[in-house]
Amino acid sequence: MELTEIHIQELYKFTRKHFVYFYDVQSELVDHLANDIEAIWEVSPKLSFEEARDKSFKNFGIFGFMDVIEAKQKQMNRRYRKILWRFFKEWFTMPKLAVTASVFLIIFFFLKLPHSKYILLGALLCLAIFDLIKQYRSRKKQQKTTQKKEKIFLLESMIGETRKGFTGVALINSFNFINLSRVPFNSLQNHWLLLLSFSVTLVVLLFYVTAYLIPQKAEELLIETYPEYKLVQRL
Repeated sequence: MELTEIHIQELYKFTRKHFVYFYDVQSELVDHLANDIEAIWEVSPKLSFEEARDKSFKNFGIFGFMDVIEAKQKQMNRRYRKILWRFFKEWFTMPKLAVTASVFLIIFFFLKLPHSKYILLGALLCLAIFDLIKQYRSRKKQQKTTQKKEKIFLLESMIGETRKGFTGVALINSFNFINLSRVPFNSLQNHWLLLLSFSVTLVVLLFYVTAYLIPQKAEELLIETYPEYKLVQRL
């Protein structure tokens, strides 16, 4: 016996039923299950599709697909870090290095101003409000995509989740650090201001890359990672 298209679609439903929500992970598991089922039928041709499928599923152990999902997430985490580093290091090469240096100098001279601490707190608050609104709109769009049962890829989800995670951590930690600082920034010696300016510049660049640049390049990155992405989106 050979698997039909109906069988393949049933396997996709089966993976979703067992908490596999990302299309690329589903596809990998469906391919594995399909090959395994056909091998089982060669030995036991009288088994039904469901029986052969369940027999194949038992080979994954008591945790089912969880080990595969975790392995895939680790693999995609490594890929995302490479993507992040690729975009981040561009800001330390020409011509973007000039922009990075300008941001660094602006921050350095800004910290020398009186009451720079309170201006920074106000700027962070405005940025947080703006970003929360942007995240809310993005989340609504993602919910519509899920409700339509469109195919979502693991990297696609990771780009959105990392954006939200880093934004929250960066803004909250920066706000707390500035708020708890007892010493006015403009009273610090230059070497401390240089170090602080450099640290803030790194945070600004990471925030921009994770929150805006990578999401803007999401489709390009998905096509680069998944050759089938364009075809799937058309279906």
